Amino acid sequence: DRSVVSSGLPELDTMLGGGLDRGTSLIIVGPSGAGKSTLGTQFACAAAARGERCAYYLFDETERAFRARAETLRMPLRDDDAEPGHVEVRQIDPAEFSPGEFAHDVRSTVENGARLVVIDSINGYLTGMPDESHLPMHLHELLTYLALRNVVTILTLNQHGLVSSDPQSPVEVSYLADSTLLIRYFEAAGAVRRAASLLKRRFGAHEVLIREMKIHPPGVHLGQPLREFRGV
Repeated sequence: DRSVVSSGLPELDTMLGGGLDRGTSLIIVGPSGAGKSTLGTQFACAAAARGERCAYYLFDETERAFRARAETLRMPLRDDDAEPGHVEVRQIDPAEFSPGEFAHDVRSTVENGARLVVIDSINGYLTGMPDESHLPMHLHELLTYLALRNVVTILTLNQHGLVSSDPQSPVEVSYLADSTLLIRYFEAAGAVRRAASLLKRRFGAHEVLIREMKIHPPGVHLGQPLREFRGV
């Protein structure tokens, strides 16, 4: 089953070359507050609307705060087990979960029918690592398992620096994912705005243009390519 999974946003699907292939992973990279979690929620809501089970793992915020934001943005998180599709939100305390225990939890969720897994964020996952040099190995094993099970995996990675032109990540793991989406801030007409661009898609072609991204009810909005700007 190498079908393509839609994000629920036509513009984002266009950026992705049609959508995400089953069994592949996407890492969303950007500074704090840029909208990484909201994009992850968008993928989960779209999957739930298709009748699929989703697992959303929270490392950086409480489930209450996550659900409150989704409700404010009018992004329906279906959490009724009786429904054909729903989003199971799991708040993870890295101090209580070893990487092995977390991987076991993900496997159990997938064996129970989850078709999309969101890990938000890699930075929070890193907190539970006794040695961050082991992170790529653990992530590689987990992503390999999820790929073999034809699960779509969404990862978020927080970058240091808000409006830096060369923001640094605490650990380089973006090469492990099949696709990389970068969100960044830019200044225009006295306002701070968001831009999104796809840096990599391992399987097939993708759009190389930069689009403005806005977050307001209902959810995420991507505009036309930013052709009139330079240095974004």
